[in-house]
Amino acid sequence: MKLTENQIKATKHFKGPALVLAVPGAGKTTVILYRIINLIINGVDPRKILTITFSKAASLDMARRFEKLSRAKGVNFLTIHALCYRILLDFGRIKGKKYDLLEKNRGDKIRLLKDIYISINKSYPSDELLENTMNEISFCKNTLLNAESFEAREECQTLNFSKIYKAYEDYKVKKHLIDFDDMLTISYKILRDDSYIRTKYRSFFEFILLDEGQDTSYVQFLILKILAKPLNNFFIVADDDQSIYAFRGASPRELFNLKKTYSDLKTYYMEENFRSSKNIVNISNSFIGQNENRFKKTVFTENAWASPATIAKVKSPADEYDFIFKQLQKLEGESAILYRNNLSAIGLVEFLERKNIFFNIKDQKNKFFSHFIVRDIIDILKFAEDLSNIDLYQRFYYKLEGYISKRHIAYMKSRGGSNIFDCLFKFPGLPDYYLEKIGKLNRDFKKLKRLNLSEAIGFIEDEMGYLNYLKENSKRLGESYKVLMEYLFYIKFIGKNAPSLDDFLGRLKHLEYLLQKPKSVGANLELSTIHSSKGLEYDNVFLIDLIDGNLPTKSAIDNIREKLYAFEEERRLFYVGMTRAKKNLFFLYPKYMNGEEVEISRFLSDLESM
Repeated sequence: MKLTENQIKATKHFKGPALVLAVPGAGKTTVILYRIINLIINGVDPRKILTITFSKAASLDMARRFEKLSRAKGVNFLTIHALCYRILLDFGRIKGKKYDLLEKNRGDKIRLLKDIYISINKSYPSDELLENTMNEISFCKNTLLNAESFEAREECQTLNFSKIYKAYEDYKVKKHLIDFDDMLTISYKILRDDSYIRTKYRSFFEFILLDEGQDTSYVQFLILKILAKPLNNFFIVADDDQSIYAFRGASPRELFNLKKTYSDLKTYYMEENFRSSKNIVNISNSFIGQNENRFKKTVFTENAWASPATIAKVKSPADEYDFIFKQLQKLEGESAILYRNNLSAIGLVEFLERKNIFFNIKDQKNKFFSHFIVRDIIDILKFAEDLSNIDLYQRFYYKLEGYISKRHIAYMKSRGGSNIFDCLFKFPGLPDYYLEKIGKLNRDFKKLKRLNLSEAIGFIEDEMGYLNYLKENSKRLGESYKVLMEYLFYIKFIGKNAPSLDDFLGRLKHLEYLLQKPKSVGANLELSTIHSSKGLEYDNVFLIDLIDGNLPTKSAIDNIREKLYAFEEERRLFYVGMTRAKKNLFFLYPKYMNGEEVEISRFLSDLESM
């Protein structure tokens, strides 16, 4: 393979620290592999070379590619967690300690944190709140920030976070358990404090190469810096413009600070994009250039001009799907539909499967099916078919209009009957206006049973007061009202083609299966979050649901002056999505979500003004 002049300069770097700033599509992996070959040619023992990758899949892929280029054996291709696990096992054997991983079953960690959250806050967390708590714990560990300090920050969203953190840590210590983040923090402390282990591992690895340096957290950098000393043969390949994992404790600041750590740092620029057309390179380069905190780079490509990027403004997400479907009939090659949140996959999967379009889905974890809104709607619809089921009604009664109290529930439970509202009419001392409310509830549920699914869900929202409940409680529930509207849209979108409640429930089960199914080899379409698409490339890319409050997020918009770094990360995320495309790039904005008007992403407005 013929390398460019800049690639050759980077691959021939021998000793001392180096930072390679590589733009999207610049051939980062190629440079790493050829630099390893050059080290070996210059007499370095392959076993002394350590290459750290972002994921296990990346390390396996890099090892396979290296085997095709060189016969040398013994080069180490590892994730940072795999390296730290080796250190822990080694230290444990010496000290007689055993480390059991809590996350052998992810469900164990979720259940543990849920129990702790309930015991401390006396309330049940939504899946989103629980996910956020896990992310905040991980952030503290990756940045070596204590829980009390983080709780004092404005961005901490978990009630009584420090108490939950302490209870979680105490439980693990008591049960001799560690989690994935503990692998990092404990390994860092071992390397910092234990001279024998530190010397041993420094002797193992004399040359360290780090891929995707912009995604490396503070504690991960500390581990690698300790191992690299005193030789400091630390070779980092990164792109600060693609740093999108702040919630994991990664930040481009670590790259900016390298010069302070290593006064002799050599910096190499790889600014040629071999992936994308001139159109895509030019527009993405102009877009990311708006960020203030970045290394100044000028991306260029020798690739030809192709189709201009297309901005499609449509009425609703359903119209986004129609637009994509029509384009897919004309486009050639591999395509990807990218989105900010996994929730966006629900409508796509429902639509594409009914259109017999084969696809693969990158992220299989989707909380849609267990979300409280989905459960509420199903419970309400089921209750409409059996007005005697007081246990079911008790799960949601306070979310609908009707002024039903706990005393009324207890009364209905004690009396029973085929229709609990008929029973409630006999509650002693009810004023006339209350009787009218109960009568309306009774009529509403009977009407609900006669409506088709999509109409019934709309009736629950508007006529029975469910939307008012969501508006008044969205903040307490840990989600924005706009996101909750998305859930309702997708429920109605699925229900539109379901003749009955049984059909609707069956369809939900089938969609859940589709999200979990193994990958299809023959599929030329992939659905993915932008985060999970990083490092990948496609001939055609559709970026969908480009709404203010979604991308960029509401919190990034609201705090743009005080926390510019958060807004700039949102811009980097958008940039990562853009730069996955080789030939054709489409931006889609739906004007309405669940019938309510939403604002176009300001990033799209930026592109229109360029």
